[in-house]
Amino acid sequence: MRHRKKINHLGRKAGHRKAMLANMASSLILHKRIETTVTKAKALRVYVEPLITKSKNDTTHSRRIVFSYLKNKYAVSELFRVVAPKVAERPGGYTRILKTGFRAGDAADMAMIELVDFNELALAGTVKKEEKKATRRSRAKTSKVKTGETKSTAEQAPATETAEVIKEKEQEPATETTEEIKEKEQEPEIAETTEEKPE
Repeated sequence: MRHRKKINHLGRKAGHRKAMLANMASSLILHKRIETTVTKAKALRVYVEPLITKSKNDTTHSRRIVFSYLKNKYAVSELFRVVAPKVAERPGGYTRILKTGFRAGDAADMAMIELVDFNELALAGTVKKEEKKATRRSRAKTSKVKTGETKSTAEQAPATETAEVIKEKEQEPATETTEEIKEKEQEPEIAETTEEKPE
């Protein structure tokens, strides 16, 4: 029984597994997306997300801790300079695993793991909706009655105005098209150029 054994050993000894996860985490941080097997992607997610959380606090101490896991100074600088500011508002869940099918050679279940905030196509599809702030106080009934009365009078006034405006528009002659307006604007310019030539 494997009760309470959370870590997937991935068929490797400890040194090999740690080196592989460090290399995969560095590649993910540098390239923002890598393709691997589903099992390795899930193991990598558990490995890299705490490092991204640690990178939100940019201190020498946190940089040294992250470097002890990644062992790649370029990946560490990319993580703290580029990735951390972009994921600053996100409370966890920095990676996304997308299954891509089966590998041709051994039919292994393949997946793509990517950083959520660096997928432009997915970010373009989602637009943040502005939420209205609701007041916690209830309005008095007298104020509702007053506003109801003013609304009814306000609704009647525009109706009469619009009727008058429609009648005026019907009486007015048809307006000129944009082409005719452009031709009229060009005619005075031609006249000015002809006046300047005789001088």
